[in-house]
Amino acid sequence: MKFYTFALFFILALAVFADSQTPSPSPAQPATTTQNGYVRPDAGTRFKRYVKGMFGPEAVAKNVVSAGYFTWRNSPEEWGDHWEGFGRRFASGMGKNVIKQTTIYGLDEAFKLDSAYYKSKDKSVGARVRNALISPVTARDKNGNRVFGFPRVVGTYTASIVAAETWYPARYNYKDGLKSGTISLGVNAAFNLFREFVWK
Repeated sequence: MKFYTFALFFILALAVFADSQTPSPSPAQPATTTQNGYVRPDAGTRFKRYVKGMFGPEAVAKNVVSAGYFTWRNSPEEWGDHWEGFGRRFASGMGKNVIKQTTIYGLDEAFKLDSAYYKSKDKSVGARVRNALISPVTARDKNGNRVFGFPRVVGTYTASIVAAETWYPARYNYKDGLKSGTISLGVNAAFNLFREFVWK
């Protein structure tokens, strides 16, 4: 339990530090709109989005729900099905999310990509469903064109494999991480459908 308490405080400390290091947008580099209407966020906005992706209300809420669900199912059973187990699962989920978001942010910045989710501009049902389902594996390049979104794919699998190989019980390994990563991408697609049709 001490490890998970320390991990939670460490994550919160990182959030405070990261927020204090948010760079200011450069007035010398105004955002430009591409032919398809895409506007690449400036560096400050991208960094704030990265921090919010790790510690924002949506990220915390997702981890609370996930920890509650897996505590109810008692998975992994070694962590127990009471409050201590919930705390371990919540800390684990936050840790995985930090790894995932950091990997995505780093690769996005290095390759000038944008892995953020954007609602479909085409309001037909088919276009919105397609946009929601392919967004977990696509990104935008600097011109706003949709390309293979390897930062999110790499980040998702990296987080799941690291968790399985380090702080999960000994019976877990990289194969469980691969399975968990695949499920995570599927859940991401389902959540995107919610964003498209429900979340205003």
